[in-house]
Amino acid sequence: MSDLSSTNSKHLPSNPKILLVKLSSLGDVLHNLPIVWDLRSRLPHAQIDWVVEEGCVHLLEPLLSRDGFRGIDRIIPFALRRWKKNLFKLSTWKEFFAFKNALQEITYDVVVETQGLLKSAIVCSLASKTSNAVVAGLANATQFSGYEPIARAFYSQSVQVPTQCHAVDRSRWVTCSALDWQRIDRASTPQFYPKRYVDSLGKSPIKVADQFKAPYILCFHSTAREAKRWPNQNWVALGNELVSKGYQVVLPWGNVAEKDVSITIAKQIPGAMVPSAFSIEEAFSVIANAALTVGVDTGLTHLAAVLGKPTVEIYCDSPRWKTEGYWSGNIHNVGDIQASPHVEEVIQASLDLLLLDRFKES
Repeated sequence: MSDLSSTNSKHLPSNPKILLVKLSSLGDVLHNLPIVWDLRSRLPHAQIDWVVEEGCVHLLEPLLSRDGFRGIDRIIPFALRRWKKNLFKLSTWKEFFAFKNALQEITYDVVVETQGLLKSAIVCSLASKTSNAVVAGLANATQFSGYEPIARAFYSQSVQVPTQCHAVDRSRWVTCSALDWQRIDRASTPQFYPKRYVDSLGKSPIKVADQFKAPYILCFHSTAREAKRWPNQNWVALGNELVSKGYQVVLPWGNVAEKDVSITIAKQIPGAMVPSAFSIEEAFSVIANAALTVGVDTGLTHLAAVLGKPTVEIYCDSPRWKTEGYWSGNIHNVGDIQASPHVEEVIQASLDLLLLDRFKES
């Protein structure tokens, strides 16, 4: 499991203090969530804290320990993206030192860093640690993922993983190595959010969804990299097919350019709508109340998948093995790197999931 000895873990207390470092982005943070459940199942009384970019804090809040549920004990927000834009402001440095003080309130026995980047490794170095603490991180890059070899200098334990390794599996392997546990494989279905929390999302009123006409289908066409997009004409063809089955097509967006694309697509689909902007926090309920989510390889599509909602994940120029949802019968993964799926395949996957959902409700 590791290119270094795991003997340090034998000296850990029975209820260790554990720090997780996964800063961003949306999809990466989501795919790191199962290690909280893995840790809690074997170490029910451990202290588990997580450092994350401030923009992703809402992704972790449902796992905070409260009301009899034990998950994450403390979320420590990190604001590197914002601080980098204001390096010469006194307020930036005050915030940084406040972050550092918060990070050092606890002395950790185990630090698990699953991002493999220098910024994450530096966070590990800033944390207060016991003299024999295990600091575990990636020993190598996985294909199509960012990796900075210099980060290894900050670990006491560098964990070798397969170069083709799903994001969930990679995080679980590093964690198991840190604790000297047998590696967890896919036979152990990953958990993400508490079931009672997911169930409650479908019952909560959503202000932004007042604009929608149920049943609605979310189409996440936007992504950070242009090559990962599915062609507009394909979205139009899919949307018209779904509308013919009685669904409203909703085309969310994240910036002005994406909004323009949403408007262009919506004009060609009867009854389709472009909603007002909504936050990550609101996205939970918007997704939970949708009849279906269809989206490219992007964070909000992955959110639908980890919530276990009917989801079609479209892969156009990224490898399916890296982030595909494999834990639920409610997820269909189509396409692959340099193998954009045909419209007919996405339509069929969508209709299959809608039929399955109707069958479950009947």
